[in-house]
Amino acid sequence: MRILIAEDHALLRDGLTRLMRDHGHEVVAAVDTADDVLRRGRALRPDLALLDVRLPPTFTDEGVRAALELRAALPGQAVLLLSQYVERTYARELLADGAGGIGYLLKDRVAEPGEFVRACERVAGGGTALDQEVVAQLLVRRRAGDSVLARLTPRERETLALMAEGRSNRGIAAALVVTEGAVEKHVTSIMTKLDLAATPTDHRRVLAVLALLRDESAG
Repeated sequence: MRILIAEDHALLRDGLTRLMRDHGHEVVAAVDTADDVLRRGRALRPDLALLDVRLPPTFTDEGVRAALELRAALPGQAVLLLSQYVERTYARELLADGAGGIGYLLKDRVAEPGEFVRACERVAGGGTALDQEVVAQLLVRRRAGDSVLARLTPRERETLALMAEGRSNRGIAAALVVTEGAVEKHVTSIMTKLDLAATPTDHRRVLAVLALLRDESAG
């Protein structure tokens, strides 16, 4: 996996670089500004752009803006954002295009190296990796009755939220303390209720998560 890292704190930038290299991945560039993200990203076309939400000069939303521009310039570009806190509006903006290859994690997750690297690999492969705190805030709605989520049972909503975090059926089963067979039934029911028919090209788990996120973004 070829990775572009954008982080203004030198120690964290170097730490992320070493972490990814130690796990056998290539860091093609490690930069500290949004301008460099766009310039190097367009030139290098990395498998994953790993960006801090807040970059110079204002340290507000430069990382998000760079991610959006990069995905517009390079359709399908996988992006994983890192943030100190849950920035609900920023997360929704990133997710609004309805494409896969998206991640939004709190920086605390970097303290769990193996899990963090797996999340990066999942996003680079077109999947999702959303921090559980991000998912929880995205699922806050003013009116549940006007949502696609109204079609799902409470257990199915829990299952879909865990899918959004990128968990496997086994991981979901452990979190919900149920069997993998029960999870498979929930997933099948979710796909049916969201009208996601099996196709040879679409990853239905990702499509289900994106359906949820697009619905929440509109709420």
